[in-house]
Amino acid sequence: MDVRKGFHEPAEKPRKFYKAVTVTEVAGGWQVQLDARNLRTPKAQLMVLPTRAIAELVAEEWDAQTDIIEMATMHATRLANTAIETIGASREGVADQIADYAGSDLVCYFADDLPPLLERQKAGWEPLLARAEADEGLRFERCTGIVHREQPAETLTKVREIALSLDDFTLAGLAFGVPLFGSAVLAIGLLRGWLDGETAYNLSRIDETFQEATWGIDEEAAERTARLHVEARMLDRWFRALAN
Repeated sequence: MDVRKGFHEPAEKPRKFYKAVTVTEVAGGWQVQLDARNLRTPKAQLMVLPTRAIAELVAEEWDAQTDIIEMATMHATRLANTAIETIGASREGVADQIADYAGSDLVCYFADDLPPLLERQKAGWEPLLARAEADEGLRFERCTGIVHREQPAETLTKVREIALSLDDFTLAGLAFGVPLFGSAVLAIGLLRGWLDGETAYNLSRIDETFQEATWGIDEEAAERTARLHVEARMLDRWFRALAN
């Protein structure tokens, strides 16, 4: 389940129907209220959030809306919906998908015929791979080119165990980050605080940045890059807010 693809913008966007956005403490957590009415998920479940910081992150998105509610820009709200409605019943499958990404992780595939690109990759990815092995016991096989290299079974098992050890809200964030970066290692690094969202996203785009420096970047690609950059920064805030 790719939680980044789990949302579809309605054909007609809803108009803003509230004025005040507040955060209130309730039994079991925190809630966001719109004109004193509790925010609910699309399936009408009460949105009870685990920390005040997460509730404030969601509230900030609702408070930022103008005449039309742009759900596509409300990444924290979408993550909260996913955590509440979907993750609990899908934890095993979500963990399997995260382990699948680790099986062909972006940061294990180095250039074989472009020394300047290889130098950038090594400088950016090798310290992260070393940290993953030292801190989490995740040993990854490096390779060059695009031919698939099998990763150690024990590494993929450990990635799966890391995913299953997380609460639903944190697991939703990890599941969001893995396809965003194309890398379980980068997403786990962001979760653990080894790097921030800005750095994680930049490391995921070393190849693209190298190509852009050579061939330039078109407008559509620039818009997509900017959009994903916003998502990476939000995910950083999401993980930090869950820790507070």
